[in-house]
Amino acid sequence: MNLRNHVRIGSRRSKLALAQSRSVVAQLSRIHPDLKIELIEISTTGDRNWEIPLEKFGSEGIFIKELEEALLAEKIDLAVHSLKDMPVLIPAELRLAAVTERADPRDVLISRSGKLAELPKGARIGTGSPRRAIQLLEQRPDLQIGGLRGNIETRLKRVSPDGFNGIVMAAAALIRLGLEGRITEYLPSETFIPAVGQGALGIEIRASDTRIAELAASLNCEPAWQEVTAERVFLKLLGGGCRAPIAALGRVKNGSLKLCGMVADPKGTQVLRAEAEGMASVPDRVGDELARRLIDMGASCLISKDRR
Repeated sequence: MNLRNHVRIGSRRSKLALAQSRSVVAQLSRIHPDLKIELIEISTTGDRNWEIPLEKFGSEGIFIKELEEALLAEKIDLAVHSLKDMPVLIPAELRLAAVTERADPRDVLISRSGKLAELPKGARIGTGSPRRAIQLLEQRPDLQIGGLRGNIETRLKRVSPDGFNGIVMAAAALIRLGLEGRITEYLPSETFIPAVGQGALGIEIRASDTRIAELAASLNCEPAWQEVTAERVFLKLLGGGCRAPIAALGRVKNGSLKLCGMVADPKGTQVLRAEAEGMASVPDRVGDELARRLIDMGASCLISKDRR
């Protein structure tokens, strides 16, 4: 069916993904009350193989590949993604059409032993992210870092006497599920720079579909779009698909865009940080400037270590 008053939205099947997609459905329904919206659940490689560490997968896009295939096959009209899961390089027939209003992009600690500074020496912290692990060990070299995957509920259960003293997750995930009461500490973005796109939802569509492009445009939050555009340009120029720990966070205020970024070698023995600032209306320039600053500081050498 492809009636003009009908739209099919594709979503992963996880509880978080469905909550995110339903928020988009609700927003579209408010803006276009006569629109008939169908939410279609799609199983992804990343969800089906939740017990496998992310670094074991051979390619990016494990949480979006099947959604993109459904778009290309015209089984859905738009896909809702956690933008941090979306590679900077996407098929030419598709495009990122909108970014909704961004939730809190910070990382948080969920702990049974207090805030990060209060954790006992040698405390065990769970995370599946090298980026988070490296920034944790910068602050607390004594911590023991363990791998962590699974849905939100599974990860939260790992905070137990038989499991971890604490785990690190995205604030946005807990907030969207109404679980912010579980948060022990919001980790400051100055020292814990989040993943590119963290806290943002991306709306992906077929590049040639002008009808859906108009609908998607009504969902777009311009400051969020500017922030993540700068972050994604930064990531793309530094190598995009590499597994090296790379982080960036853009913030728009009064027409200005401030972007901070981090690059580390895979073992976290070298960590580089820098900032760039410019007009929010040209976010790609800000992302480009920050990438070049870190390249001048030696970021390319750190990233090349990841590829050996």
